[in-house]
Amino acid sequence: MALPKKLFTLNLFACALLASQLAQADEPWTNQEWADNAWYLGVGAGRANTSIDKDRIIRSLMDNGASSVTFGSNERDTAFKLFMGKQMNRYFAIEAGYFDLGKFGFNATTTPPGVINGEVGFRGFNLDLVGQLPLTERFSLLGRVGANYTRADAHFSGNRLFALTDPNPTEKKLNPKVGVGLEYKFTQALAMRGEAERYRVNDAVHNRGDVDFYSVSLVYKFGKPAYARPVAYVASPVPVMQQDPIPVTVAQSPPPPPRPQPVSEKITFSAETLFDFDKSVVKPPGKQALDDLLNKLQGMNTEVMITVGHTDSVGSDAYNQKLSIRRAEAVKAYLVSKGIDATRVYTEGKGETQPIADNKTSDGRSKNRRVTVEVVGSRR
Repeated sequence: MALPKKLFTLNLFACALLASQLAQADEPWTNQEWADNAWYLGVGAGRANTSIDKDRIIRSLMDNGASSVTFGSNERDTAFKLFMGKQMNRYFAIEAGYFDLGKFGFNATTTPPGVINGEVGFRGFNLDLVGQLPLTERFSLLGRVGANYTRADAHFSGNRLFALTDPNPTEKKLNPKVGVGLEYKFTQALAMRGEAERYRVNDAVHNRGDVDFYSVSLVYKFGKPAYARPVAYVASPVPVMQQDPIPVTVAQSPPPPPRPQPVSEKITFSAETLFDFDKSVVKPPGKQALDDLLNKLQGMNTEVMITVGHTDSVGSDAYNQKLSIRRAEAVKAYLVSKGIDATRVYTEGKGETQPIADNKTSDGRSKNRRVTVEVVGSRR
C-alpha cells in the first residue's frame, strides 16, 4: 500500500474516533484508577527530517575523477507510526510500535559527464519507556527513551557507482531513540499528542545518522467502565401517622403491631479519612469507615442514600466542583460494591459552595473537606 493511502486510512480512523469521544467530553472524570492502569492504542503522522552527508559524497566523486559536481538532495518526507502501550501508573507507561520514516535521496551530476542517484528508506519497530508529568487535569509533559530496530532499504543508479557491488543494499540495526512532547486529554479515554523524536539509524552503506520525526498523534485508552449519569432525587413525603379511633366496646382487641418509623440519618466523613490528597479513590481507612456505617444500618429498610462531596476554597471553582463529584461517585461505587442497590444511591457535588467552617484557617479548611452520606428509610 502506498504511503498516501495509508495516511488517508489512518486519518479516517482518527476522525471517527475523535468525533465519538468528543461527545463524552463533559462527563466527570470518575475513573482515575482505571486511567492510571489502562491499555491504549495510538496513531500518529507528521514530518521526518534528516541530513545527507553532501561533503563526503562530493569528495568521493572528486577522488574518482570528477572535476566538478552539481549536487541536489531531498531530506524531508512524510512519516507515520502506530503504537500500543500499557499505563503502569499516573507517571509511566511502556509503549511498543511500528514506524515508517519515509524516504530520503540525492542526485549528483559530474564533469566529465556522469550521474549518480541514491535513495534510502527507514521503517521498523520500537520499544520505549514513556514518562508523563501532569501539569493540569488535561495537560501533561511527555518524555521517552527507548530502542528502535530499523530496516534501511537503499537504491543507487547512474554511471558513477564506482566500487559498489550491490546497488540495492539493505541493513537492519538496533539503535537508541529519544523524544519529548505535550499531551492534551479530551476525555479520560482520548488524548492528542504533539512530539519530537530522534531515531538513530544506519543507512545500509556503513554510515550512521539521525532522523528527526515531528508528529501529531491520537491516543485511545480502551476498556473504560460505563458512566451512569446521576438522577435527580426528589424525596417522597414522610407519611403522616393516623391515630386509631377509640374503641367503644368494653372488651378491647389487641393493639396492632407498631408501624415502621420513618428515619433520616446524615453522617459526615472527613476527606482525609476517605481519600489521599487531591485523589478520588477510597483508601483502606475510608473503606473501614464506610463498612462501619453499613453495619449501623443493619435492620433498616433503606429507601435512598445520598452522597454529597464538599471541598475547601483552595483551587479554582471548576476544579473543586469536579473533585467533589468524583469523590461522591467514588463513595457510591464502594457502597454499591457492598451490596447496596445502585438505583437507590444518588450523588451530588457542592464544591466549595457550602462551607461549615472558616476557609481562612487550616482547621476550617480541614472541616470543609468532607463527604456526607444521608440515609432515608424506616426501622423495623
